Amino acid sequence: MTLPKLALTDSDPAGLPVDAVVVGTVQGPDGLELAPGAEPVDAAFGGGLLELLKLLGATGKADEVVKVPTRGAVTADVLIATGLGRPVDEEVTAEQVRRAAGAAARALRGTAKAVSTLSAVDLAATAQGTLLGAYVFTTYKSDKGDNPVGRVELVAPTDGTAREHKATVKAATAIAEAVCTARDFVNTPPNELHPAAFAERAAELGREAGLEVEVLDEKALRKGGYGGILGVGGGSARPPRLVRLRYKGPRAKKKVALVGKGITFDTGGISIKPAAKMEEMTSDMAGAAGVIAGVLLAAKLKYPLEVVAWAPMAENMPSGTAYRPGDVLTTYSGKTVEVLNTDAEGRLILCDAISRACAEEPDYLIETSTLTGAAVVALGTRTAGVMGSAEFRDRVAELARANGESAWPMPLPEELRADLDSRLADLANITGHRWGGMLAAGLFLREFVAEGVSWAHIDIAGPAYNSGGPHGYTAKGGTGVPVRTIAAVLADIAANG
Repeated sequence: MTLPKLALTDSDPAGLPVDAVVVGTVQGPDGLELAPGAEPVDAAFGGGLLELLKLLGATGKADEVVKVPTRGAVTADVLIATGLGRPVDEEVTAEQVRRAAGAAARALRGTAKAVSTLSAVDLAATAQGTLLGAYVFTTYKSDKGDNPVGRVELVAPTDGTAREHKATVKAATAIAEAVCTARDFVNTPPNELHPAAFAERAAELGREAGLEVEVLDEKALRKGGYGGILGVGGGSARPPRLVRLRYKGPRAKKKVALVGKGITFDTGGISIKPAAKMEEMTSDMAGAAGVIAGVLLAAKLKYPLEVVAWAPMAENMPSGTAYRPGDVLTTYSGKTVEVLNTDAEGRLILCDAISRACAEEPDYLIETSTLTGAAVVALGTRTAGVMGSAEFRDRVAELARANGESAWPMPLPEELRADLDSRLADLANITGHRWGGMLAAGLFLREFVAEGVSWAHIDIAGPAYNSGGPHGYTAKGGTGVPVRTIAAVLADIAANG
Protein backbone atom coordinates (compact mmCIF):
# COMPACT_ATOMS: atom_id res chain seq x y z
CA MET A 1 0.00 0.00 0.00
CA THR A 2 1.11 3.60 -0.62
CA LEU A 3 -0.18 6.08 1.94
CA PRO A 4 0.69 9.74 2.58
CA LYS A 5 3.36 10.74 5.04
CA LEU A 6 1.94 12.77 7.92
CA ALA A 7 3.77 15.50 9.84
CA LEU A 8 2.80 18.03 12.50
CA THR A 9 3.26 21.76 12.05
CA ASP A 10 2.89 24.84 14.27
CA SER A 11 3.34 27.19 11.30
CA ASP A 12 0.68 29.39 9.76
CA PRO A 13 -1.05 27.15 7.17
CA ALA A 14 -1.57 30.14 4.88
CA GLY A 15 2.19 30.55 4.43
CA LEU A 16 3.41 26.94 4.22
CA PRO A 17 5.11 25.91 0.95
CA VAL A 18 2.48 23.35 -0.07
CA ASP A 19 0.30 22.69 -3.13
CA ALA A 20 -3.06 22.67 -1.35
CA VAL A 21 -4.59 23.83 1.92
CA VAL A 22 -7.62 22.05 3.45
CA VAL A 23 -10.23 23.81 5.57
CA GLY A 24 -13.45 22.49 7.05
CA THR A 25 -16.94 23.87 6.52
CA VAL A 26 -19.99 23.30 8.71
CA GLN A 27 -23.76 23.50 8.22
CA GLY A 28 -24.46 25.96 11.03
CA PRO A 29 -27.87 27.13 12.29
CA ASP A 30 -27.60 30.25 10.12
CA GLY A 31 -25.97 28.62 7.10
CA LEU A 32 -22.41 27.96 6.04
CA GLU A 33 -19.66 28.36 8.66
CA LEU A 34 -15.91 27.78 8.70
CA ALA A 35 -14.70 25.07 11.05
CA PRO A 36 -12.18 25.91 13.78
CA GLY A 37 -8.60 26.02 12.52
CA ALA A 38 -9.50 27.88 9.30
CA GLU A 39 -9.01 31.34 10.86
CA PRO A 40 -5.46 32.00 9.55
CA VAL A 41 -6.50 30.99 6.04
CA ASP A 42 -9.61 33.16 6.22
CA ALA A 43 -7.44 36.07 7.36
CA ALA A 44 -5.18 35.59 4.34
CA PHE A 45 -8.31 35.92 2.18
CA GLY A 46 -9.04 39.24 3.90
CA GLY A 47 -11.84 37.68 5.94
CA GLY A 48 -13.81 36.94 2.78
CA LEU A 49 -13.33 33.17 2.44
CA LEU A 50 -16.82 32.32 3.67
CA GLU A 51 -18.50 34.61 1.15
CA LEU A 52 -16.33 33.23 -1.63
CA LEU A 53 -17.33 29.66 -0.76
CA LYS A 54 -21.00 30.63 -0.64
CA LEU A 55 -20.70 32.12 -4.13
CA LEU A 56 -19.30 28.78 -5.30
CA GLY A 57 -22.31 26.93 -3.86
CA ALA A 58 -20.68 25.43 -0.78
CA THR A 59 -23.16 24.28 1.87
CA GLY A 60 -20.94 22.47 4.38
CA LYS A 61 -22.83 19.18 4.01
CA ALA A 62 -21.02 15.92 4.70
CA ASP A 63 -18.80 14.61 1.86
CA GLU A 64 -18.95 17.96 0.02
CA VAL A 65 -15.65 19.07 -1.52
CA VAL A 66 -15.23 22.50 -3.11
CA LYS A 67 -11.95 23.45 -4.81
CA VAL A 68 -10.95 27.11 -5.01
CA PRO A 69 -7.96 28.61 -6.91
CA THR A 70 -6.25 30.82 -4.32
CA ARG A 71 -4.77 33.32 -6.82
CA GLY A 72 -1.93 34.13 -4.42
CA ALA A 73 -4.03 34.77 -1.31
CA VAL A 74 -2.11 31.91 0.36
CA THR A 75 1.05 30.08 -0.68
CA ALA A 76 -0.88 27.00 -1.85
CA ASP A 77 -2.32 27.09 -5.37
CA VAL A 78 -5.57 25.41 -4.37
CA LEU A 79 -7.87 25.57 -1.34
CA ILE A 80 -10.06 22.56 -0.61
CA ALA A 81 -13.15 23.17 1.53
CA THR A 82 -14.46 19.87 2.87
CA GLY A 83 -17.89 19.57 4.48
CA LEU A 84 -18.40 18.30 8.02
CA GLY A 85 -22.20 18.40 8.00
CA ARG A 86 -24.40 19.53 10.88
CA PRO A 87 -22.86 19.51 14.37
CA VAL A 88 -24.30 16.98 16.81
CA ASP A 89 -25.48 18.70 20.00
CA GLU A 90 -23.53 21.77 18.84
CA GLU A 91 -20.31 19.76 18.58
CA VAL A 92 -18.51 18.38 15.54
CA THR A 93 -17.89 14.68 16.15
CA ALA A 94 -14.69 12.75 15.51
CA GLU A 95 -16.47 10.71 12.83
CA GLN A 96 -17.52 13.90 11.01
CA VAL A 97 -13.89 15.06 11.00
CA ARG A 98 -12.72 11.60 9.91
CA ARG A 99 -15.13 11.57 6.98
CA ALA A 100 -14.32 15.14 5.92
CA ALA A 101 -10.58 14.41 6.04
CA GLY A 102 -11.15 11.30 3.94
CA ALA A 103 -13.15 13.18 1.31
CA ALA A 104 -10.41 15.82 1.14
CA ALA A 105 -7.72 13.15 0.80
CA ARG A 106 -9.52 11.63 -2.18
CA ALA A 107 -9.67 15.09 -3.76
CA LEU A 108 -5.92 15.52 -3.20
CA ARG A 109 -4.85 12.63 -5.46
CA GLY A 110 -1.92 13.70 -7.62
CA THR A 111 -0.87 16.40 -5.12
CA ALA A 112 2.65 16.33 -3.70
CA LYS A 113 2.15 18.32 -0.47
CA ALA A 114 -0.83 19.66 1.43
CA VAL A 115 -1.70 21.12 4.81
CA SER A 116 -4.90 20.39 6.71
CA THR A 117 -6.50 22.62 9.34
CA LEU A 118 -9.05 19.93 10.30
CA SER A 119 -6.50 18.62 12.79
CA ALA A 120 -7.16 21.70 14.93
CA VAL A 121 -10.63 20.21 15.49
CA ASP A 122 -9.58 16.58 16.07
CA LEU A 123 -6.00 15.48 15.41
CA ALA A 124 -6.50 11.70 15.62
CA ALA A 125 -9.60 11.74 13.41
CA THR A 126 -7.88 13.91 10.80
CA ALA A 127 -4.81 11.68 10.68
CA GLN A 128 -6.89 8.52 10.40
CA GLY A 129 -9.37 9.95 7.89
CA THR A 130 -6.60 11.34 5.70
CA LEU A 131 -4.80 8.01 5.47
CA LEU A 132 -7.95 5.96 4.91
CA GLY A 133 -9.34 8.40 2.37
CA ALA A 134 -6.07 8.38 0.42
CA TYR A 135 -6.09 4.57 0.10
CA VAL A 136 -6.37 3.13 -3.41
CA PHE A 137 -5.87 -0.45 -4.60
CA THR A 138 -4.27 -0.44 -8.03
CA THR A 139 -2.17 -3.62 -7.92
CA TYR A 140 -3.80 -5.12 -10.99
CA LYS A 141 -4.28 -1.93 -13.04
CA SER A 142 -1.99 -1.02 -15.94
CA ASP A 143 -2.92 2.64 -15.57
CA LYS A 144 -2.48 3.45 -11.88
CA GLY A 145 -3.96 6.93 -12.24
CA ASP A 146 -2.83 9.73 -9.97
CA ASN A 147 -0.84 8.78 -6.89
CA PRO A 148 -2.25 9.49 -3.42
CA VAL A 149 -1.20 12.80 -1.92
CA GLY A 150 2.45 12.45 -0.93
CA ARG A 151 2.65 14.40 2.33
CA VAL A 152 0.12 16.12 4.55
CA GLU A 153 1.07 18.63 7.24
CA LEU A 154 -1.37 18.57 10.15
CA VAL A 155 -1.84 21.82 12.04
CA ALA A 156 -1.15 21.02 15.70
CA PRO A 157 -4.04 21.67 18.12
CA THR A 158 -3.58 24.46 20.64
CA ASP A 159 -4.17 22.15 23.61
CA GLY A 160 -1.74 19.40 24.64
CA THR A 161 1.99 19.04 24.20
CA ALA A 162 4.07 18.27 21.13
CA ARG A 163 4.90 14.88 22.61
CA GLU A 164 1.22 14.07 23.10
CA HIS A 165 0.43 15.17 19.56
CA LYS A 166 3.17 12.94 18.11
CA ALA A 167 1.85 9.96 20.10
CA THR A 168 -1.67 10.65 18.84
CA VAL A 169 -0.55 10.73 15.21
CA LYS A 170 1.55 7.58 15.68
CA ALA A 171 -1.37 5.60 17.11
CA ALA A 172 -3.84 6.89 14.51
CA THR A 173 -1.38 6.01 11.74
CA ALA A 174 -0.86 2.48 13.08
CA ILE A 175 -4.62 1.87 13.20
CA ALA A 176 -5.16 3.27 9.70
CA GLU A 177 -2.35 1.12 8.32
CA ALA A 178 -3.92 -1.95 9.94
CA VAL A 179 -7.25 -1.10 8.29
CA CYS A 180 -5.48 -0.80 4.95
CA THR A 181 -3.77 -4.17 5.48
CA ALA A 182 -7.21 -5.73 5.85
CA ARG A 183 -8.45 -3.81 2.78
CA ASP A 184 -5.53 -5.12 0.73
CA PHE A 185 -6.39 -8.70 1.69
CA VAL A 186 -10.07 -8.25 0.81
CA ASN A 187 -9.30 -6.54 -2.50
CA THR A 188 -6.88 -9.25 -3.64
CA PRO A 189 -8.67 -11.52 -6.16
CA PRO A 190 -9.42 -15.10 -5.12
CA ASN A 191 -7.18 -16.69 -7.75
CA GLU A 192 -4.30 -14.91 -5.99
CA LEU A 193 -5.59 -15.30 -2.42
CA HIS A 194 -6.63 -18.94 -2.13
CA PRO A 195 -6.27 -20.56 1.34
CA ALA A 196 -2.59 -21.55 1.04
CA ALA A 197 -1.61 -18.14 -0.37
CA PHE A 198 -3.65 -16.31 2.28
CA ALA A 199 -2.04 -18.38 5.02
CA GLU A 200 1.43 -17.76 3.60
CA ARG A 201 0.90 -13.99 3.48
CA ALA A 202 -0.52 -13.92 7.00
CA ALA A 203 2.38 -16.01 8.30
CA GLU A 204 4.92 -13.77 6.60
CA LEU A 205 3.42 -10.65 8.16
CA GLY A 206 3.29 -12.41 11.52
CA ARG A 207 6.94 -13.38 11.41
CA GLU A 208 7.93 -9.84 10.39
CA ALA A 209 6.04 -8.55 13.46
CA GLY A 210 7.76 -11.05 15.76
CA LEU A 211 4.62 -13.11 16.38
CA GLU A 212 4.43 -16.82 17.12
CA VAL A 213 3.16 -18.37 13.87
CA GLU A 214 1.47 -21.71 13.27
CA VAL A 215 -0.20 -22.89 10.05
CA LEU A 216 -2.14 -26.16 9.93
CA ASP A 217 -2.41 -27.68 6.45
CA GLU A 218 -4.99 -30.25 5.38
CA LYS A 219 -2.99 -33.14 6.85
CA ALA A 220 -2.66 -31.44 10.23
CA LEU A 221 -6.35 -30.48 10.14
CA ARG A 222 -7.30 -34.10 9.48
CA LYS A 223 -5.06 -35.33 12.26
CA GLY A 224 -6.48 -32.71 14.64
CA GLY A 225 -10.12 -33.50 13.89
CA TYR A 226 -11.16 -30.19 12.32
CA GLY A 227 -14.16 -31.67 10.55
CA GLY A 228 -15.90 -28.36 9.91
CA ILE A 229 -12.97 -26.76 8.10
CA LEU A 230 -12.22 -29.93 6.15
CA GLY A 231 -15.86 -30.39 5.17
CA VAL A 232 -16.21 -26.88 3.74
CA GLY A 233 -12.84 -26.98 1.99
CA GLY A 234 -13.25 -30.48 0.58
CA GLY A 235 -14.79 -29.40 -2.71
CA SER A 236 -11.87 -27.25 -3.80
CA ALA A 237 -8.61 -28.26 -5.45
CA ARG A 238 -7.07 -25.70 -3.08
CA PRO A 239 -7.14 -27.30 0.39
CA PRO A 240 -7.99 -25.39 3.58
CA ARG A 241 -5.74 -23.95 6.26
CA LEU A 242 -5.94 -22.79 9.86
CA VAL A 243 -3.61 -19.94 10.83
CA ARG A 244 -2.71 -19.10 14.43
CA LEU A 245 -0.83 -15.86 15.20
CA ARG A 246 0.11 -15.18 18.82
CA TYR A 247 1.33 -11.96 20.40
CA LYS A 248 2.23 -11.71 24.06
CA GLY A 249 2.81 -8.18 25.25
CA PRO A 250 4.76 -6.87 28.22
CA ARG A 251 3.03 -7.55 31.57
CA ALA A 252 0.10 -9.21 29.81
CA LYS A 253 -2.72 -9.74 32.31
CA LYS A 254 -5.57 -10.70 29.99
CA LYS A 255 -5.78 -13.12 27.06
CA VAL A 256 -7.95 -12.24 24.06
CA ALA A 257 -8.78 -14.66 21.26
CA LEU A 258 -9.65 -13.22 17.85
CA VAL A 259 -11.41 -15.51 15.38
CA GLY A 260 -12.20 -14.51 11.79
CA LYS A 261 -13.94 -16.24 8.90
CA GLY A 262 -11.60 -16.81 5.96
CA ILE A 263 -13.66 -18.13 3.06
CA THR A 264 -11.43 -16.98 0.21
CA PHE A 265 -14.27 -17.48 -2.25
CA ASP A 266 -17.82 -18.63 -1.65
CA THR A 267 -19.81 -20.15 -4.48
CA GLY A 268 -22.27 -21.59 -1.98
CA GLY A 269 -20.93 -25.07 -2.69
CA ILE A 270 -23.54 -27.63 -3.79
CA SER A 271 -26.21 -25.17 -2.59
CA ILE A 272 -24.80 -22.83 -5.20
CA LYS A 273 -25.47 -19.10 -5.12
CA PRO A 274 -27.11 -17.13 -7.96
CA ALA A 275 -24.58 -15.73 -10.43
CA ALA A 276 -25.54 -12.09 -9.81
CA LYS A 277 -23.09 -10.36 -7.47
CA MET A 278 -21.19 -13.62 -6.84
CA GLU A 279 -17.96 -11.76 -7.64
CA GLU A 280 -18.36 -9.91 -4.35
CA MET A 281 -17.83 -13.21 -2.52
CA THR A 282 -14.13 -12.51 -2.87
CA SER A 283 -14.79 -10.51 0.33
CA ASP A 284 -15.99 -13.52 2.33
CA MET A 285 -12.63 -13.63 4.10
CA ALA A 286 -12.95 -10.10 5.53
CA GLY A 287 -13.28 -11.46 9.08
CA ALA A 288 -9.96 -13.30 8.82
CA ALA A 289 -8.36 -10.21 7.30
CA GLY A 290 -9.65 -8.19 10.26
CA VAL A 291 -8.29 -10.44 12.99
CA ILE A 292 -4.93 -10.82 11.27
CA ALA A 293 -4.64 -7.04 11.02
CA GLY A 294 -5.83 -6.79 14.63
CA VAL A 295 -3.11 -9.00 16.12
CA LEU A 296 -0.45 -7.26 14.00
CA LEU A 297 -1.68 -3.93 15.36
CA ALA A 298 -1.58 -5.21 18.94
CA ALA A 299 2.08 -6.09 18.44
CA LYS A 300 2.87 -2.75 16.82
CA LEU A 301 1.27 -0.74 19.62
CA LYS A 302 2.63 -3.12 22.28
CA TYR A 303 -0.67 -3.66 24.08
CA PRO A 304 -0.13 -5.26 27.53
CA LEU A 305 -2.20 -8.27 26.47
CA GLU A 306 -1.86 -11.75 25.08
CA VAL A 307 -3.70 -11.78 21.77
CA VAL A 308 -4.14 -14.92 19.68
CA ALA A 309 -5.70 -14.67 16.23
CA TRP A 310 -7.28 -17.73 14.62
CA ALA A 311 -8.09 -17.61 10.90
CA PRO A 312 -9.71 -20.70 9.37
CA MET A 313 -9.36 -20.50 5.58
CA ALA A 314 -11.22 -22.46 2.93
CA GLU A 315 -12.67 -22.13 -0.56
CA ASN A 316 -16.32 -23.24 -0.78
CA MET A 317 -16.65 -24.93 -4.18
CA PRO A 318 -18.96 -27.50 -5.79
CA SER A 319 -17.27 -30.65 -7.10
CA GLY A 320 -17.29 -34.42 -6.83
CA THR A 321 -15.49 -34.14 -3.50
CA ALA A 322 -17.65 -31.35 -2.07
CA TYR A 323 -19.67 -31.83 1.10
CA ARG A 324 -23.40 -32.19 0.54
CA PRO A 325 -26.69 -31.19 2.14
CA GLY A 326 -27.46 -34.14 4.38
CA ASP A 327 -23.85 -34.80 5.40
CA VAL A 328 -22.94 -34.95 9.08
CA LEU A 329 -19.64 -33.35 10.11
CA THR A 330 -17.78 -34.06 13.34
CA THR A 331 -16.29 -30.77 14.52
CA TYR A 332 -13.14 -30.15 16.56
CA SER A 333 -15.23 -29.96 19.73
CA GLY A 334 -16.63 -33.45 19.13
CA LYS A 335 -20.11 -32.11 18.45
CA THR A 336 -21.73 -33.28 15.24
CA VAL A 337 -23.47 -31.00 12.75
CA GLU A 338 -25.99 -31.98 10.08
CA VAL A 339 -25.46 -29.89 6.96
CA LEU A 340 -28.77 -28.65 5.57
CA ASN A 341 -27.29 -25.98 3.33
CA THR A 342 -23.69 -25.78 2.13
CA ASP A 343 -24.03 -22.01 1.70
CA ALA A 344 -24.12 -21.68 5.49
CA GLU A 345 -20.47 -22.66 5.50
CA GLY A 346 -18.90 -19.86 7.53
CA ARG A 347 -20.25 -21.12 10.84
CA LEU A 348 -18.83 -24.58 10.07
CA ILE A 349 -15.25 -23.36 9.82
CA LEU A 350 -15.72 -20.89 12.68
CA CYS A 351 -17.01 -23.50 15.11
CA ASP A 352 -13.75 -25.43 14.77
CA ALA A 353 -11.65 -22.29 15.27
CA ILE A 354 -13.77 -21.09 18.22
CA SER A 355 -13.46 -24.46 19.98
CA ARG A 356 -9.71 -24.54 19.40
CA ALA A 357 -9.33 -20.94 20.61
CA CYS A 358 -11.33 -21.72 23.77
CA ALA A 359 -9.04 -24.67 24.51
CA GLU A 360 -6.38 -22.06 25.37
CA GLU A 361 -8.73 -20.50 27.98
CA PRO A 362 -8.94 -16.88 26.86
CA ASP A 363 -10.62 -14.27 29.03
CA TYR A 364 -12.35 -12.75 25.99
CA LEU A 365 -13.18 -14.00 22.51
CA ILE A 366 -14.06 -11.74 19.58
CA GLU A 367 -15.24 -13.48 16.44
CA THR A 368 -16.03 -11.60 13.24
CA SER A 369 -17.40 -12.77 9.92
CA THR A 370 -19.37 -11.90 6.84
CA LEU A 371 -21.81 -14.48 8.09
CA THR A 372 -25.41 -13.86 7.04
CA GLY A 373 -27.37 -12.07 4.36
CA ALA A 374 -29.98 -11.68 7.09
CA ALA A 375 -27.70 -9.15 8.81
CA VAL A 376 -27.79 -6.97 5.68
CA VAL A 377 -31.58 -7.25 5.47
CA ALA A 378 -31.91 -6.23 9.13
CA LEU A 379 -29.23 -3.56 9.45
CA GLY A 380 -28.27 -2.42 5.97
CA THR A 381 -24.87 -2.26 4.35
CA ARG A 382 -23.05 -0.03 6.85
CA THR A 383 -24.00 -1.45 10.25
CA ALA A 384 -22.67 -4.62 11.88
CA GLY A 385 -24.74 -6.77 14.23
CA VAL A 386 -23.09 -7.72 17.53
CA MET A 387 -24.18 -10.78 19.54
CA GLY A 388 -22.72 -12.69 22.46
CA SER A 389 -22.34 -12.29 26.23
CA ALA A 390 -24.69 -9.41 27.04
CA GLU A 391 -22.22 -7.17 28.89
CA PHE A 392 -19.33 -7.74 26.49
CA ARG A 393 -21.62 -7.49 23.46
CA ASP A 394 -22.80 -4.05 24.54
CA ARG A 395 -19.24 -2.96 25.29
CA VAL A 396 -18.04 -4.00 21.83
CA ALA A 397 -20.96 -2.30 20.07
CA GLU A 398 -20.48 0.93 22.00
CA LEU A 399 -16.74 1.03 21.29
CA ALA A 400 -17.40 0.32 17.62
CA ARG A 401 -19.76 3.27 17.31
CA ALA A 402 -17.41 5.54 19.25
CA ASN A 403 -14.67 4.76 16.73
CA GLY A 404 -16.68 5.28 13.56
CA GLU A 405 -17.74 1.71 12.79
CA SER A 406 -21.51 1.48 13.02
CA ALA A 407 -22.63 -1.52 15.10
CA TRP A 408 -25.74 -2.51 16.98
CA PRO A 409 -26.22 -5.06 19.79
CA MET A 410 -28.57 -7.89 18.85
CA PRO A 411 -30.21 -10.59 21.02
CA LEU A 412 -29.82 -14.36 21.01
CA PRO A 413 -33.45 -15.45 21.54
CA GLU A 414 -33.65 -18.78 23.30
CA GLU A 415 -36.79 -19.77 21.40
CA LEU A 416 -34.78 -19.96 18.18
CA ARG A 417 -32.29 -22.49 19.57
CA ALA A 418 -34.68 -25.43 19.21
CA ASP A 419 -34.92 -24.67 15.48
CA LEU A 420 -31.27 -25.75 15.15
CA ASP A 421 -32.02 -29.24 16.49
CA SER A 422 -31.22 -32.05 14.06
CA ARG A 423 -32.80 -35.49 13.73
CA LEU A 424 -29.36 -36.96 12.97
CA ALA A 425 -26.74 -34.89 14.78
CA ASP A 426 -26.21 -32.65 17.78
CA LEU A 427 -27.40 -29.67 15.75
CA ALA A 428 -28.09 -28.49 12.21
CA ASN A 429 -26.21 -25.68 10.50
CA ILE A 430 -29.41 -23.73 9.68
CA THR A 431 -33.00 -23.54 10.86
CA GLY A 432 -35.86 -24.73 8.67
CA HIS A 433 -37.19 -21.19 8.14
CA ARG A 434 -36.00 -17.73 7.10
CA TRP A 435 -36.83 -15.84 10.29
CA GLY A 436 -34.05 -14.38 12.45
CA GLY A 437 -31.25 -15.84 10.36
CA MET A 438 -28.59 -13.52 11.83
CA LEU A 439 -29.64 -14.46 15.36
CA ALA A 440 -29.81 -18.19 14.62
CA ALA A 441 -26.23 -18.03 13.30
CA GLY A 442 -25.16 -16.40 16.56
CA LEU A 443 -26.91 -19.14 18.53
CA PHE A 444 -25.09 -21.77 16.47
CA LEU A 445 -21.71 -20.21 17.26
CA ARG A 446 -22.60 -19.95 20.96
CA GLU A 447 -22.71 -23.76 21.11
CA PHE A 448 -18.93 -23.81 20.67
CA VAL A 449 -17.90 -21.06 23.09
CA ALA A 450 -16.53 -22.43 26.36
CA GLU A 451 -18.38 -21.58 29.55
CA GLY A 452 -16.94 -18.58 31.37
CA VAL A 453 -15.50 -16.90 28.26
CA SER A 454 -16.86 -13.41 27.56
CA TRP A 455 -17.49 -13.39 23.83
CA ALA A 456 -18.81 -11.28 20.98
CA HIS A 457 -19.77 -12.22 17.43
CA ILE A 458 -19.63 -9.33 14.94
CA ASP A 459 -21.56 -9.99 11.73
CA ILE A 460 -19.98 -7.70 9.12
CA ALA A 461 -21.82 -9.05 6.07
CA GLY A 462 -22.96 -5.51 5.25
CA PRO A 463 -20.10 -3.13 6.10
CA ALA A 464 -17.09 -5.30 5.15
CA TYR A 465 -17.41 -4.49 1.45
CA ASN A 466 -18.53 -1.30 -0.29
CA SER A 467 -20.07 -2.16 -3.65
CA GLY A 468 -21.15 1.45 -4.25
CA GLY A 469 -19.16 4.59 -4.86
CA PRO A 470 -16.58 5.97 -2.41
CA HIS A 471 -17.83 8.06 0.51
CA GLY A 472 -15.99 9.84 3.29
CA TYR A 473 -12.84 7.83 3.96
CA THR A 474 -14.33 4.61 2.51
CA ALA A 475 -13.18 3.49 -0.93
CA LYS A 476 -15.02 1.10 -3.19
CA GLY A 477 -14.22 -2.52 -2.30
CA GLY A 478 -12.86 -3.77 1.01
CA THR A 479 -13.49 -1.37 3.89
CA GLY A 480 -11.29 -2.85 6.61
CA VAL A 481 -14.26 -3.20 9.01
CA PRO A 482 -13.99 -4.18 11.89
CA VAL A 483 -10.29 -3.48 12.47
CA ARG A 484 -10.94 -0.20 14.30
CA THR A 485 -13.48 -1.92 16.54
CA ILE A 486 -10.98 -4.65 17.39
CA ALA A 487 -8.32 -2.01 18.09
CA ALA A 488 -10.66 -0.09 20.38
CA VAL A 489 -11.75 -3.19 22.30
CA LEU A 490 -8.17 -4.37 22.78
CA ALA A 491 -7.13 -0.91 24.00
CA ASP A 492 -10.10 -0.84 26.37
CA ILE A 493 -9.32 -4.30 27.79
CA ALA A 494 -5.67 -3.29 28.18
CA ALA A 495 -6.71 -0.16 30.11
CA ASN A 496 -9.69 -1.44 32.08
CA GLY A 497 -9.61 -5.23 32.04
